[in-house]
Amino acid sequence: MILIADSGSTKTDWLLLKNTNSTFLSTGGINPYYMSSEHIFNMLAQELQPLIPNSEIEHIFFYGSGCSTDSKCQKIRDILSKICPNARIEVNHDMLAAARSLCQDKPGIACILGTGSNSCVYDGNNITRQMVSLGYFFGDEGSGTHLGKLLITDYLKGETPSNISNMLEKQFNLSLEFVLDNIYNHNNPNKFLASFSPFIQQHSNDTYIRMLIAKSFESFLEVGVKKFSGFEHLEANFVGSVAYYFQDILLDVAKKNNIKIGKVQKSVIEGLRTYHLLIGQN
Repeated sequence: MILIADSGSTKTDWLLLKNTNSTFLSTGGINPYYMSSEHIFNMLAQELQPLIPNSEIEHIFFYGSGCSTDSKCQKIRDILSKICPNARIEVNHDMLAAARSLCQDKPGIACILGTGSNSCVYDGNNITRQMVSLGYFFGDEGSGTHLGKLLITDYLKGETPSNISNMLEKQFNLSLEFVLDNIYNHNNPNKFLASFSPFIQQHSNDTYIRMLIAKSFESFLEVGVKKFSGFEHLEANFVGSVAYYFQDILLDVAKKNNIKIGKVQKSVIEGLRTYHLLIGQN
């Protein structure tokens, strides 16, 4: 029995595989940079452990945001070994999950546009080049966090159209104090910024909002695709809620930048199911 996890800062999708039978589960997000081991373990003990035959799981493939160093990967391995003591556990960065899900065993560029953003060049087996991911403070262009940052910055500077400002104030009761408090005095400010993504999606036909989304995607394509030499000869594939829900704008911006788009998926989990059943069983 195999357990596969695709974990972001907002939520974690789990797939339990027994032969070709699949069970999909969901828990809260996990990021070893922002969350303590105790916090992660307690959440999994409450939200995951009661739903799985943990003693029967033989192999866990965990792909997560923040799993980019040996110490952070070991932190997750140690926690999962307490949940599933008989399992062989592999922990990798969510970028490899995106590459395997989108490209399977074919070369291409894999891009994540969700709460955060990232990208890499994949040769069909390994990641050969990767975007420098600087997180929500310095980067995350094209992500839900970046969209929220652009929107709220414009609002605080008085640069949003009056109709957008009025709707923001009515729906979120925004004020300078409220925004700064959530950014500087609360945990996970990236989640706060990304929480404005549904508002942006709801009003995505508004001219200002469409320009804001296009601006964010333009920034991502500059640093996340066009910086890879030879990008013109590879398809750029995208996964994540932002890419999926705003794909019409993404396709338009990509076309203007001479970027060939391949797949656009909401989640990596179904692609990982295919990969681990057909290609990466071992």
